[in-house]
Amino acid sequence: MSTLRVGLRCDAGPRRGVGHLVRCLALAEEFLARGADVTVFGTVERLDWATAELAARGIPLLPGPDSAAELVEAARRHDLDVMVLDSYELDPAGAGALRAAGVYTLAIIDGDSRGQVADLYLDQNFGAELAGPDAAAELPGLGSPAALPGPDAGAELPGRLLAGSGYALLRDTVTSARPPVAPPATAVSRPRVLAFFGGTDAVGAAPVLTRVLVATGHPMDLTVIVGRPEIEAEVEDVTPGRGQIIRPVPPTTSLPALIAEADLVVSAAGTSTWELCCLGAPSALVCVVDNQRESYTRVVRHGLAAGLGELPELTAGGVAGRAARAAAARTLHGLLSSPQRRATLAARAWSTVDGQGRARVVDAVFDAVRAAAVPG
Repeated sequence: MSTLRVGLRCDAGPRRGVGHLVRCLALAEEFLARGADVTVFGTVERLDWATAELAARGIPLLPGPDSAAELVEAARRHDLDVMVLDSYELDPAGAGALRAAGVYTLAIIDGDSRGQVADLYLDQNFGAELAGPDAAAELPGLGSPAALPGPDAGAELPGRLLAGSGYALLRDTVTSARPPVAPPATAVSRPRVLAFFGGTDAVGAAPVLTRVLVATGHPMDLTVIVGRPEIEAEVEDVTPGRGQIIRPVPPTTSLPALIAEADLVVSAAGTSTWELCCLGAPSALVCVVDNQRESYTRVVRHGLAAGLGELPELTAGGVAGRAARAAAARTLHGLLSSPQRRATLAARAWSTVDGQGRARVVDAVFDAVRAAAVPG
C-alpha cells in the first residue's frame, strides 16, 4: 500500500480548550510512526506551546475547513485517504460527505455522535463499551453497528464503534512515562500536589480548587498550572495556610513528568483523565462541563479517581456552595493524609489504561483501508 495520507480536523483555544488537539496529536504520532503523511486542519488560538508541539513533529497546521463542501474540497486538494474529525462544532454532515467522496472517515465522539455518518467512531471514555444492547456478548469495540449512550441512546451507528478506555489516545510523552507497575503507597509529611484543568482552564477552575485545597488545612507543596494570565492572578491572590506552598506555573510540555512526581493530582474530568490513569496517578477529579458528567460519574463510581463534585456546585453561593466546598475539602484531606487511599486509586487507574489505545485505533484504520483496497 502506498503512503497513507491522513488529515485531522480539530480546534484549540482559550474557549475550546485543548482536549481535541491533544488526542489528535496522539493519533498523529501513531500514524507518523507507521509511515503515514499527516496534516492537522484547524485553528489553534493563543497556544504557542501547542503549535510548537506540532512543529516539533513536522506536522503542518492548515486553516480548518468547516462546511461539508469545504471538508471534501480540502481532502481532495491534499489527496487524503483518511480524515479524522474531532469537534463539537463542525457541521455533522461533513462526515457523510467525506465518506461519500471516498475518504475513510473517523469521528471521535464523547457519547453523542451528533448525527455524523462515519466509517469508524471512537468513544474513548471509560464504560462507553457497555452502552449497546449486545454489550455483554461482545468485546469492546467489536460490535457493528453499535448503540451509543446519552443523547443518541438507541440510535444505530452506520459504522464500527471503538468504545472504552482501551482505546484512549495518549501522546508519546505520556506512554513513555508510564511506570512498569502501579506506584506504591508512600507516606510523606507534605505531599506534592499538582492541580491542572486543561491547557487553558477555559472555565476558571484553578482558583476555585486552589482555595478548596488550602481549606483542607493539610500541609502541601502545591503546583498549579495556570493557562491564562487572569487565572494566574487569581491563584496568586490565594493565601496559603501553615505548611502550604502554592506555586503557579504556565502550561508546560513537562506535564507528564509533573504528574509522575506528584503524590496527588487534582484535575478536570476531561481527556487528561486517561493520561492520569495511564501514569497511575492518584487523582481527585472535578466535573467542569456538562459533557464530562457521564464519564466523571463512571470513573468515580469504579474507584479510578476520587470525586470532588461539579464546578457549578463548588462556585455556588449560600449554604449549598459552602457545603459542596466543605465536602470536597474533606475528600482531599482524606487523600492527603492517607497514603493507602492514594495507592488504591493509583492501582485501579493504572490497571485500566495501558497506553496502547492509539495503536488499536490506527490498527483498525489501516485494516479497513487495506480491505477497501482489495478488489472485490
